[in-house]
Amino acid sequence: MASSSSSSSPVVTERRGIPGAQFVEDVQTYLTQSGLDVNSALAFLQERLQQYKVVEMKLLAQQRDLQAKIPDIEKCLDVVATLQAKKGTGEALIADFEVSEGIYSRARIEDTDSICLWLGANVMLEYSCEEATTLLQKNLDNAKASLEVLVGDLQFLRDQVTITQVTIARVYNWDVHQRRLRQAAGDVKDS
Repeated sequence: MASSSSSSSPVVTERRGIPGAQFVEDVQTYLTQSGLDVNSALAFLQERLQQYKVVEMKLLAQQRDLQAKIPDIEKCLDVVATLQAKKGTGEALIADFEVSEGIYSRARIEDTDSICLWLGANVMLEYSCEEATTLLQKNLDNAKASLEVLVGDLQFLRDQVTITQVTIARVYNWDVHQRRLRQAAGDVKDS
């Protein structure tokens, strides 16, 4: 009865492709309903745990990428704002920029109405300062929103890992208990 109530309780079954883990209250009912023996159930749960670990590694890599990308976008926004502030003052901006890894060049930037932005995949486009600011701000907002979703996914995933680890421990402990009961019953018959 307890198992049926746990399986009908409102549990998140999936989040963005990550399957939810089921908390097992009654191991005997779980094994009966799933049609697995103890070793098969433990193997299934261990495999699911490994799948969660692989997904966690991918999500952490995405999180690191986004955390590196956000300061770059903010720095670009600052540069565009600086160029717009210098515009019309007649004052040139002296800047060092990276030509290649570890190789820098100094540039003198006069009044400018346009900015070239790398979009990726060896693509660069020229934008007006206003368009560049709008595009960079939109990219920054999207990156921050993606990071928030990613943090939520990681929290959900960590919860699923914990539930799976607890379930593995419960199934294993139940099996040990059942073996001891069988052994004790065997000892009683022998006496």
